[in-house]
Amino acid sequence: MSKSPRSPADLRDMFGANLRQMAKKYPSISELSRQLGINRTQFNRYLSGESFPRPDVLERMCSFFEVDARILLEPVNSLNTKGQILNGPILDEFLGHRVSSLSENTFPSGIYRFSRRSFTRDNQFLIGLSHVFRSDGVTYVKGFEAKEAMRHQGLPTDPYTREFRGYATQQDDGVALVIARRGALTCSFNYLSRAASLKNNFWVGYVSRTVREESSGTRATRMVYEHLGHNFGDILSAARGSGFVTVADLMPFHRDLLQVSDPFR
Repeated sequence: MSKSPRSPADLRDMFGANLRQMAKKYPSISELSRQLGINRTQFNRYLSGESFPRPDVLERMCSFFEVDARILLEPVNSLNTKGQILNGPILDEFLGHRVSSLSENTFPSGIYRFSRRSFTRDNQFLIGLSHVFRSDGVTYVKGFEAKEAMRHQGLPTDPYTREFRGYATQQDDGVALVIARRGALTCSFNYLSRAASLKNNFWVGYVSRTVREESSGTRATRMVYEHLGHNFGDILSAARGSGFVTVADLMPFHRDLLQVSDPFR
């Protein structure tokens, strides 16, 4: 038996409900309507179910939200979400929204220099680089483990094996990063919050490894992220200074933020 045809009012209500659901991921309706190129007043009529968009406007909206015209007929959470985990129907309201709402002001894209105490070498610190970038509204992190660190663990030092990637998500007072190497069975969890500095370009927090508790070895330690932006000279200088260093070789402000004399709690 075929379904009864839906009335225009039913379709408007469905579209409005779906649009409100998708718009929740954006901090400002005004900014969202601007990005879509739709008058704010008209956009509010779509949200309230008072009006339908023209076919060309509907196509633009579907392309922007990466959905199809079924948003007129079905709840957006029931549409195809294959391959989507954080932004899928199960976790979207718990994790996905914070992944897609991390702004440039909170955690800008670009190259970062990071420093932390070594997990494997006593009394040494590790300096490295990470690239933070955005794609389809999600903030990603990638970079390469230091060759010395890989060699110390008896692992290959080729770029393919050294590469790490992850994603960033907004937290109440900072940002969290979940990072792993390709095919790795372990990962790291990083939490960072902005530190007061002259250029407002430092974040400090901690990083922890997903490994078993042992009698020796470090599983969690403080970490500093310094935003270098896209300045080639600064990036090249930071790359040359990456790898294992002693506490005396740390940049002074990194050393202060790491509180190297105080145990991590």
